Amino acid sequence: MGNTCSSWFVCRNPRAFPKIKLFCFPYAGGGSSIYRHWDFNEDIEVHAAILPGRETRFTEMPISQMDLLVSKLSYEFREYLDTPFAFFGHSMGALIAYELAHKIQQDYKISPTHLFLSGRSAPQLENQQPSLHNMPREMFLKKLVSLGGTPKEILENPEALELYEPVLRGDFKLCDTYNFINREPLKCPMSILGGYQDNLTSMESLEKWSELTSGIVVVKMYHGDHFFIRAQDAKLQQYIHHRLTSFLS
Repeated sequence: MGNTCSSWFVCRNPRAFPKIKLFCFPYAGGGSSIYRHWDFNEDIEVHAAILPGRETRFTEMPISQMDLLVSKLSYEFREYLDTPFAFFGHSMGALIAYELAHKIQQDYKISPTHLFLSGRSAPQLENQQPSLHNMPREMFLKKLVSLGGTPKEILENPEALELYEPVLRGDFKLCDTYNFINREPLKCPMSILGGYQDNLTSMESLEKWSELTSGIVVVKMYHGDHFFIRAQDAKLQQYIHHRLTSFLS
């Protein structure tokens, strides 16, 4: 079977009769290609978000306001409500997944079966990181190198960087200007995933996600830095598969 694609989500391996759909959201600057090789059993169908400003939507302006982004995602999500669904998000994607879960609960009175939130401190905690989106260019590029998420091919190619920088700054603005709203907790279970060597999060800051849902929360740590999801990709997929199939059984 070939790809199925809306403007907002791509599914590279459609299932005939999926029992659950997993929607994946990228880290800052990332696209749906992060998840292109994620593949589970016939019951689980993976959909990766394509946000404005990248991949097939590279001509569109990035959206740097969280409430606007989740409103558009929630509207798009109407066509997916007929099947149980779960969200995975890493770093920026974890924030988007969390906010979208609230928005969908508000708009459609339905919740994800599970939230997988990775590489992001609980959002009610004060952000200790400096604002990145408005840094002077030289400082900004040094920060990208230290974070380690931007491919070398882009950092060393002025033309590619010219195209990529506005997307990154837009995504960082989305995170820098995010305001946590204290609401009634979500009802779904959460898996909170982190890297032992990630200097942007701590075990304590990950555990605080448990305050934001009445569902069961599991914190699972992996060896690796902020981008541990690359080095631990196979183990991560194995864990997600286990959690989703336990829901189905």
